[in-house]
Amino acid sequence: TAASAQWHDYEVLSRDLPMGLSLSDHSCVYSTLMVTGPKSRGLVGGLGTQAELWLGWLAHQPANVGGISCALARVSVAGELGWESHAANADMPALYNAVLGAGATPFGMFALNSLRIEKGYRAWKGDLSTDYSLLEGVLERFVRFDKPQDFPGKAALLVEKQEGSKKMFCTLTLDGPTTADAPYMSPIWHGENVVGETTSGDFGFRVNKAIALGMLRTDLNVPGTQVEVEIYGARHTATVQAYVPLWDPENSRIRA
Repeated sequence: TAASAQWHDYEVLSRDLPMGLSLSDHSCVYSTLMVTGPKSRGLVGGLGTQAELWLGWLAHQPANVGGISCALARVSVAGELGWESHAANADMPALYNAVLGAGATPFGMFALNSLRIEKGYRAWKGDLSTDYSLLEGVLERFVRFDKPQDFPGKAALLVEKQEGSKKMFCTLTLDGPTTADAPYMSPIWHGENVVGETTSGDFGFRVNKAIALGMLRTDLNVPGTQVEVEIYGARHTATVQAYVPLWDPENSRIRA
């Protein structure tokens, strides 16, 4: 889970835990190292990795990377070919040093935030939160309305599905230069009406555009619609984009 949601997620899971099961938090025991980029398969394989590196996107498997036992997941929030290595905290320095020794270049969270926004990947506790429904977040593909069991929120979601969501997730590109990225909860204007809010903002260096993710009134959430994003008191014209990633919309790079 996202670090910012550690306590929240633990509370949700423990509240409805079925009888006979126990729940423990291992956040301080395990960590994750991501190796990503077009050359990542060669780099990970060159560490004497004991794993099948040609398994498809989203595959996960037990592995040994650089002599370290880990769980290897073929995912990358950067939107490139890559893997997450989930291993014990105590083994992370050795794993990190092995990856750097093989030629990897480290990058930080500011860079990763820019990369994930270019892909339209939403962050839990930011772009996704308890402020928005699954339908507003355009996550209906993860909901099985036809399952016989009831689940929390099912009735409300069915009503929203029938009536239509009042606002939905959107990707905006800012049409001109800005002095700052759109911060969390920047108002989105259409004329003199506030019609939504941003949830993330950054500059996408691969697509050479300033980008904002957010929630927008449904009738305006149409590709090509012009709106304005207020950034620290100044309004900037922005354009609604289609519901596909701005970078590598076919996901060919991450599936390579």
